[in-house]
Amino acid sequence: MPPVAALLALVAVAFFVLPLIGLIAHAPWGHAWDDLTSPIARDAIRLSVICSLWSTALSVVFGVPLAYVLARARFPGRSFVRALAVLPMVLPPVVGGVALLYAFGVNNGLVGGWLHDTFGIQLTFSTAGAVLAETFVAMPFLVITVEAGLRTMDRRYEDAAASLGASRWTVFRRVTLPLIAPSLLAGAALAWARALGEFGATITFAGNIQGRTQTMPLAVYLLLESQQGTAIVLSLLLLAVSIIVLVLLRDRWFGGLRER
Repeated sequence: MPPVAALLALVAVAFFVLPLIGLIAHAPWGHAWDDLTSPIARDAIRLSVICSLWSTALSVVFGVPLAYVLARARFPGRSFVRALAVLPMVLPPVVGGVALLYAFGVNNGLVGGWLHDTFGIQLTFSTAGAVLAETFVAMPFLVITVEAGLRTMDRRYEDAAASLGASRWTVFRRVTLPLIAPSLLAGAALAWARALGEFGATITFAGNIQGRTQTMPLAVYLLLESQQGTAIVLSLLLLAVSIIVLVLLRDRWFGGLRER
């Protein structure tokens, strides 16, 4: 290996590692549990779990059919629909929040005013709004993962089941879903982790209200000025969750990178 390449690689590793070391070094380990169980931290953790799980459930309910259509159907504009489905992955989160605001806001949203006047539903500055914002940024991870699983699976099993008289729903439930289960689980895990760490779209669309919309990332942002220890502990908790998700998905995502 050329020495220059090794040196540059070492610099790259340090670039990723040093911020983590800095975070760990400044953690208030002596009273970390007290910080983690403070009222604002408890509310943020509870709300993060609730919102991220709801977001993951919505991503599965709506993302799996979308992935199926993108993988199997042939229709004009399919590439454009796929681009729209993955757009939140590259869109600045705050822009996503502004877009949600002008779609579902009560005063100037395309459908927000109608939802409020007809059903009394207000998504802005509510827990439901936080769930909506997290789903907007998390669902693309599930869609592209499940679509990839559908495209790479062996469709002969589906054809065999159909030839034996199974209905489309039976084939999907008894054959397709079990075959894409690893992709579905991986996509759901990625969507959940992304929802758990969502910040920009949530604070723009749902606000930063303790007990209602203030998830862990929003609490970290608020506490950095007043309770830095609690902010660091919550950051470490989010970091630990991210590492666990990546470790659990290592075979799914990095299996092809093993040494040969």
